[in-house]
Amino acid sequence: MKLKTLALAPVLCLAMAFPALAEKIPLNEISRYLNGLKTATADFTQVNADGSISTGVLYIHRPNRVRFEYKGDRTLVLASAGQVAVFDGKTRSAPQQYPLSKTPLSLILAPNIDLGQARMVTGYAEKKNTTVVTAQDPQHPEYGNIQMVFTANPTQLRQWVVTDDAGRRTTVILGDMRTGLSFKPSTFVIENEIARRR
Repeated sequence: MKLKTLALAPVLCLAMAFPALAEKIPLNEISRYLNGLKTATADFTQVNADGSISTGVLYIHRPNRVRFEYKGDRTLVLASAGQVAVFDGKTRSAPQQYPLSKTPLSLILAPNIDLGQARMVTGYAEKKNTTVVTAQDPQHPEYGNIQMVFTANPTQLRQWVVTDDAGRRTTVILGDMRTGLSFKPSTFVIENEIARRR
């Protein structure tokens, strides 16, 4: 018995010398966190599909509302009332619009997020002390997917990568997020922004 114990001693010491691998944040905890995220704002850095980089300020008002204000010009992306509107900062032309449901970003903005539902999560891993979750619309995987990166203690969304229906990838890296804020209702009204830019 003593010989066996002595033989194990170096192994135990070696195991104790390395920190334990970080555990993945459970999917039900991530769902709980996202459902509890009602209002938030953060600075962001965006890496576009062509490699260009943009910065700005993000405003979230769940469910179904988000506003990306880009620095340096009047470019704006608004989502509300089931639509996404992309305003070109260099022209006064009408925004490009498409249904929010056809973008993977809708998965973060949905009224009730359940990452445990069948065929929604296609990737779930621990990487460099973060939890990375890749999700898609189970009914429409052809719309693309969103890869979300979370840190733990407390759970917080740090980054996402949207891959659209054409395979283009857009990465959004978030700064420190402030939550529990109040926004004017007009902040997210597409028609108001159209009228303001005329």
